Amino acid sequence: MTQSPKNTQAPSTSHDHGFTALTNWGLILIEGPDAATLLQGQLSNSVISLKRTLPGETAQAPGAVRLVGYCNPKGRLLASAWLALFPESADSDDLFALFISKDIAASTAKRLAMYILRSKVKVLDASNDWDVFGSYQNLQFEQSIAIPNDALALRMPDVLVNGKSFGRTLIAKRKSDTDTSLVDEAALIQWNFLEVLSAIPRIVLATQEQFVPQMINFESVAGVDFKKGCYPGQEIVARSQYRGAVKRRLQLAHIQSSDSALDLAKPGVELFHDSDASQPCGMVVLAASNPSQPDRIDLQVECKLDALELGQIHLAMSSGPVLEIDQLPYHLIEI
Repeated sequence: MTQSPKNTQAPSTSHDHGFTALTNWGLILIEGPDAATLLQGQLSNSVISLKRTLPGETAQAPGAVRLVGYCNPKGRLLASAWLALFPESADSDDLFALFISKDIAASTAKRLAMYILRSKVKVLDASNDWDVFGSYQNLQFEQSIAIPNDALALRMPDVLVNGKSFGRTLIAKRKSDTDTSLVDEAALIQWNFLEVLSAIPRIVLATQEQFVPQMINFESVAGVDFKKGCYPGQEIVARSQYRGAVKRRLQLAHIQSSDSALDLAKPGVELFHDSDASQPCGMVVLAASNPSQPDRIDLQVECKLDALELGQIHLAMSSGPVLEIDQLPYHLIEI
């Protein structure tokens, strides 16, 4: 399969491969000789050792792609993003790209820019000038994806679904008068489904400042480097890790859907245990329709660990749909 964001017609889509514009994704660009220093002091993961990805290449593997978090001083996540380094040439200044939820891109860029001071670095929310696309493929049939020299691309972690391993690539391309940002609805459903089943969380506006990284397994999916220097909230994040202060975790779950359930299953919607209808026991992190089972919605949820032991967890209200908890695709780092 060879696909590129230059396409003006949506390619054929199936559960095994697809390509679509991602209208809920944005892009922040950080450029300049001091860009790495700025980001190193603000993000939860190290950026100093990132491998450079040159035009026409795809950033891939931990050496070139990092999951990063941006916390407030209380250790709560303001944002999460996928980070890679895309200089215009081998000799040019650093140019970092943060692929991030579009609804928090502007506020995140503004907050990063507050710390520039006299540094030689520029921070730009490029979400209105660049389109973000998603490409996925069953790795059994994988072929190379053609990346134009004017595009930025990074490979996300693979996702295993029913014995099939899927590769995922985020691609950003500057908008032009001749390009059409087509949303392939079937491909978008599959992309969102794969993102949920990856069990790698993504912060959106509705979940900003709700979670310490460990509450949504951020350290278990390589989003936190406990050996790097200080960043906002670092002491609280470290204390949560080494003192075992976190009693909540991200889980995969599903519900049998209906029209009303589709409206309820949104990031930020609270969960309730049937033993206490007055106090929420968790929150939806991400949700997606299941493309193979139309009557099912798959979710990432953050919830209290003790709520998993007995009784039932309900979506949105104590009488809401019952969550069935599913197995995570990775082992949690013990706290």
